[in-house]
Amino acid sequence: MPTDGEFTFEPTEREAVRAALLEWYDRHRRDLPWRDIEDPYRTWVAEMMLQQTQVATVIDYYRRWMERFPDVESVAHADIDEILELWQGLGYYRRARFVHRSARMVVDEYDGDFPSTVDGLETLIGVGPYTAGAIASIAFDRPVPLVDGNVERVLSRLRAITGDPKSSENQSTYWRLADDLVDPERPGDFNQAMMELGATVCTPQNPSCLICPVRQHCQGFEAGEPDAFPEPVERSSKKPMSVAVSVVTRPAAGTGDELEFLLMKRPEDGLLAGLWEMPTVELDDEPDGQPEALDAIGGFLDASVGLDPEAALEQGWLGTMTHLFSHIEMTMHLAAHHFPRGVTLRGERERPTKWVPAGESEDVAMSAAGRKVMNRWRDNSALGN
Repeated sequence: MPTDGEFTFEPTEREAVRAALLEWYDRHRRDLPWRDIEDPYRTWVAEMMLQQTQVATVIDYYRRWMERFPDVESVAHADIDEILELWQGLGYYRRARFVHRSARMVVDEYDGDFPSTVDGLETLIGVGPYTAGAIASIAFDRPVPLVDGNVERVLSRLRAITGDPKSSENQSTYWRLADDLVDPERPGDFNQAMMELGATVCTPQNPSCLICPVRQHCQGFEAGEPDAFPEPVERSSKKPMSVAVSVVTRPAAGTGDELEFLLMKRPEDGLLAGLWEMPTVELDDEPDGQPEALDAIGGFLDASVGLDPEAALEQGWLGTMTHLFSHIEMTMHLAAHHFPRGVTLRGERERPTKWVPAGESEDVAMSAAGRKVMNRWRDNSALGN
């Protein structure tokens, strides 16, 4: 394997790659709502949303966000629950908290103006080298590099770089090559062109080499096996987690038929921090069948909110389902408990709890896993009909 110093672009080749890539980008770039807007706030929001999330998913979230929060001041002054509600379904909820805290930093410490340098941008919570490079180059026209998964793949193929792409040696190589390549006149466009090429042409499988604007400079293409780069590396499997969950309901006040859901707020750190969920207890071991799971969630209801499961008018079993997080495979054992109208919670509670009318449940900041549980209850339980 060549050493880091042996991966390079000759000056004439570097200029040719820049020119070809920018010409292609000007003709073929996707029309995305955060492009061609020299506003660091909008670039920052887009890049935070795009971390580990597909472009197609982000577009609608970004547009709704900008309607509600048109500037950094509106984010800084918003309540965290409102931030989380608008973010729900986008996943990786720590990002929403980072956005909220960083917005307050920009307003309180920078008088509402985003830092314009990479070092300054990296003082913001949740902004690392990639995001700082994106904002600095796109919003401030700074000739600085960025490296994400798409750029890693493009560079790996251009220079036929083998080995684990996440190794410190290869990461150093990617950043050095990206810094060498970035166009000093159009750094933001060039960085976006590199990412665009990786997303639409230089794809992980079956890359469209015949329409690639820089294929004549690609050593992977010349070798006849571009999709061998970067080298595939087997990652560790997801950590298993088992939980018992109950959809707890009661009739709303008055004489109507509307139900209310009991929700509990998760701790302010850790998995799904600060989101609302149905009563959920993590299990030390996978339960030995339905009765053990029901006992676990029943005991949790009694201990955490003072609801005796034996006082429920109806109890139901909703089966199991699996939800995948980035690093966790969660098995959820699902129950339903329907209590009488006016039932109250007893004792002191470590976590905030509230009853939410069914008609307002879609407006609550809840994870995708929580939505799956609620949909299972609605679709399969007699209690949900």
